Amino acid sequence: MNDPVPSQPTALPTNVLKGFLLAAAGLLLFACMDSTTKYLTAHFNVPTVVAMRYIVHCALMLVILAPRHSSKLITTNRTSLVILRAVVLTMASLFIGLALQRMPLAETTAINFLAPTLIALFAGSILGEQIGGLGWAAVITGFIGVLVIARPGSGLDMLGIVFALGAAAANAAYQVLSRLLASTERAITLLFYTALIGTIVFGLALPWFWENKTPGTTEIILFISMGTFGGLGHYLFTLAYRYAPASVLAPMTYLQLLWAGLLGWIIFDSTPDAWGITGMVIIAVSGLLVALKSRLNNN
Repeated sequence: MNDPVPSQPTALPTNVLKGFLLAAAGLLLFACMDSTTKYLTAHFNVPTVVAMRYIVHCALMLVILAPRHSSKLITTNRTSLVILRAVVLTMASLFIGLALQRMPLAETTAINFLAPTLIALFAGSILGEQIGGLGWAAVITGFIGVLVIARPGSGLDMLGIVFALGAAAANAAYQVLSRLLASTERAITLLFYTALIGTIVFGLALPWFWENKTPGTTEIILFISMGTFGGLGHYLFTLAYRYAPASVLAPMTYLQLLWAGLLGWIIFDSTPDAWGITGMVIIAVSGLLVALKSRLNNN
C-alpha cells in the first residue's frame, strides 16, 4: 500500500511542559494497564487476558477513529515491517502477562525497562549506529541492575524473570522497528495495526484457552478498562512527541517505575526491598546513559 510521505515535514509546536504532562499521563495509564493485567491473570489465563485487551483496543479504534480517518488507518508504505512490528508487540504483551502472573508489578516493570539498553545493542547492526563506550556502559549497568533484582534469596520466581527478560527483548525489537518506520508511517496507522494484529493472533487462539468461565461485572469492567488504558496511553505518549523532543521525553519514561511502585503498594500491598529498589535505580541509570548517548549523538 502506497502513501507518499510529505516532502516538507510540518513544523511541530514546542511546549515542553505540555509534552511532559501528556507523557506522564500516558505512563500512568500504562502502569494502570499492567496493574489490571496482573489482577486479571490471577483469575483468567494469560492468553485470554491479553486477547481481551487487544479486542477492546481494536474495537475502540474502529468505533472512534475509523469514521474520521477511514483509509488512513490501514494505508502503509512498508506493510511487512508494520505487521512485523505488531507481531513483536503481541509477543511482548504475552511475555509481560506471564511475568506479571508470577512477579510483583514494580520488579516486572523494572526488568522490562531493559529495553532501551538492549536497543543500544541492536542499534549497531540494524540502525547503523555506533554503540560506543557510553553505550556499552549502559548495557553492562542494565544487566547488573537485573542481577541485583534477581539475586539469590530475592524470592522472585525465576521463570517470571525469564518471561520479563523476554518481554524486554521483544519490546526493544518493537521500539527499533518503530524507529525504522517513524519516517514513513503515520502514528495512528501503526497504533491501529498493533491493535488489529493483536486481535487476530489472540482472537484465533482464544477458543483454545477459554476456560468456560463467565466474567463477573467487575471483571468485564476491568477487561474494558485494560484495553482503554493501553490505547489511550499509547495515544497520549505519541502525542507528547508533538510538543517536546525525544531527548527530553526519553529519560522521563522511568516515571512509569514510580507509578508501578505506587500501584503495586496500593493494590497488591507489595513493596520492593532495599536491594530491589537498588536494582531498579541501576536499570534506570542504564536507560539514562542510553538517553545521554542519543542526545550527544544528535548534537
